[in-house]
Amino acid sequence: MKRYLLTIAGLAGCFVANGQLAVTAQDYERAERFMSYNTEKFVDAGTVRPNWLEGDKFWYTSKSQSGTQTFLVDPVKKTRILTTDYQEQQAQMPRRMGGNDVLSPDGKKAVFIKDWNLWVRDVASKKETQLTTDGVKDYGYATDNAGWKMSDRPVVRWSPDSKKIATFQQDQRNVSDMYLVTTNVGAPVLKAWKYPLPGDKVIATIRRVIIDVENAKVISLNIPADPHRATLSDDISSSGTFDDIDWKEDGSEMAFLSTSRDHKNEKFRIADANTGAVREVFEETVKTQFESGRGAINWRYLPKTKEILWYSERDNWGHMYLYDASTGKLKNRITKGEWLVSRLLKVDEKTRTLYFLGHGKEAGNPYFGYLYKVGFDGKGLTLLTPELGNHSITFSPSDNYFIDSFSQPDVPAVVNLRAINGKLVTKLAQGDVSKLTETGWKAPIPVSVKAHDGKTDIYGLVFTPSKMDAAKKYPVIDYIYPGPQGGSVGSWSFSASRGDHQALAELGFIVVMIEGTSNPYRSKSFHDMSYGNMAENTLPDQITAIRQLAKIYPIDTNKVGIWGHSGGGFATAAAMFRYPDFFKVGIAESGNHDNRNYEDDWGERYNGLAENVDYEAQANQNYAKNLKGKLLLAHGMMDNNVPPSNTMLVVDALIKANKDFDLLLFPNSAHGFGQFSPYMMRRRWDYFVKHLLNTEPPKEVGLRGTTVPPSRN
Repeated sequence: MKRYLLTIAGLAGCFVANGQLAVTAQDYERAERFMSYNTEKFVDAGTVRPNWLEGDKFWYTSKSQSGTQTFLVDPVKKTRILTTDYQEQQAQMPRRMGGNDVLSPDGKKAVFIKDWNLWVRDVASKKETQLTTDGVKDYGYATDNAGWKMSDRPVVRWSPDSKKIATFQQDQRNVSDMYLVTTNVGAPVLKAWKYPLPGDKVIATIRRVIIDVENAKVISLNIPADPHRATLSDDISSSGTFDDIDWKEDGSEMAFLSTSRDHKNEKFRIADANTGAVREVFEETVKTQFESGRGAINWRYLPKTKEILWYSERDNWGHMYLYDASTGKLKNRITKGEWLVSRLLKVDEKTRTLYFLGHGKEAGNPYFGYLYKVGFDGKGLTLLTPELGNHSITFSPSDNYFIDSFSQPDVPAVVNLRAINGKLVTKLAQGDVSKLTETGWKAPIPVSVKAHDGKTDIYGLVFTPSKMDAAKKYPVIDYIYPGPQGGSVGSWSFSASRGDHQALAELGFIVVMIEGTSNPYRSKSFHDMSYGNMAENTLPDQITAIRQLAKIYPIDTNKVGIWGHSGGGFATAAAMFRYPDFFKVGIAESGNHDNRNYEDDWGERYNGLAENVDYEAQANQNYAKNLKGKLLLAHGMMDNNVPPSNTMLVVDALIKANKDFDLLLFPNSAHGFGQFSPYMMRRRWDYFVKHLLNTEPPKEVGLRGTTVPPSRN
């Protein structure tokens, strides 16, 4: 009888009042098995990182459960053999200088910044020579400050002959400052830097110069200073070098783009590198914002034939055009159709052929990228990687071959070696997840539903518990990143774990990620759907998608949670305030809740200039009074990307509206929370368990990394 009573008591402890099974520490530990640090080790042979040798030969290592193997591949002989002698081969790899130096193409010189001026160091002799002399604080040469991104590494573009440098003198003298203070014993340390905001009268500008390195001569380009803007992102050095620059081989000319503050006007210009004279070639103006590609700048200057390869979305799709560099007139368009060129990978001027990644041309998921080639005249468009999936391409040094890795979110990678004409040479690797599957792992489910307009196809991923109860409906958690420069899913290639989405699903949820309208890799009109109204945040698409998915999956639409980081934090708070009857629980991390308090270039690029757009109407704090559900706000107190004032504005509004909410602040933490990320994850699990499952989470479960050693001041 006594044992019977103990059994009943034990069972009672596993339930809460509403019949929901309690979530235990063991459940958290089991969920943690689905994190990448526990799953990646069970994936075999899915990657190839080539170490190139002479003659396009290369070696690479491949791991499996039985160990690591090294293969030597000879594309000419079409051989792939096991080898152990790769250390000598590895020594043939060129070594680049790191740190804050930028090495010349010939490897003999390195430029660096000292006291706001540019210097050059001879690599062999270590001799240092000052190249500029008039650089001062906030008006220095090649300084790297994009508001939220900064370093001491100079922003330059070497000429191919290693004799000249394209750079600028960046004027931030009257730009507004941003301030953060550390948390420590004793007086806090003030961090101050230049951080312009949308609507500021003065933003950072760049006075373009060319430096003759051998003669330490500065040639100023004879144009007014340009806004600190570029065509690829909200930075002029997003590619790791000075963006929108293309040199003539002998260093006598430099082509470049000047981008207007609102990103609506692009001027294509060619500078005489010896005199600084600038010739206007042509310009393009758009209604919203101009982009030159996805992840890479797609325009090229071809001085040998006096031509320009140009990228434009003028017909609603991103395509390539050929211009006459002498007259600035269009010669012909190269690609066309209701699909887009995302990334120009290679230009073969001898055969007049382009090689590029394209999206949306093949049937199925438009986010899958495929490799194509086409002639400058627009003829001979050829698909070179026909297998279904998202393709990643690496060309050999001679460009005669390329390595193609392709996969799907639920299908591991296959890696092939192909000749430049697309002909298969040999298979290099085949991803194997059989061991992973044996652990109970399951892949996310790709889905397609309709957007809020009822006609546009949108895509996403669904994560369900590995063991589901057929008689149960599950709360749903919507992970959101609304873009518009990216999307919720991110990469559409295979990954054994995507953050903590599957782990969270294991606790008793269905997790969804939906690429809504206004995200990239689709048409221009699709991408621009929220232009001028950032507060839309794809939320109507998210709601519509969840309701459609609830007809297929056992989703309880009365229990909807949402979370996101950065732009996703902005979207989460907006969801809780603007759709309080649909979204019941939200976690908003590091959100840019009022884009008047976020750096100028991002907002003015995707939203428009402050004088033309009502930023006030989009600010989350203005709608905080509508909160009905449970909201957790989180922010790093040293966040130099999205300053914490963004979250504090929402906190202030919630308090004034007499609303209950939760707040988590990370002292001395930057935008991504760093060492506190595991703690944030555990608190995120706790919050959804408590407020969506309506049960108490286990107390202070020690997931990997949640215990952080105390700092010493």
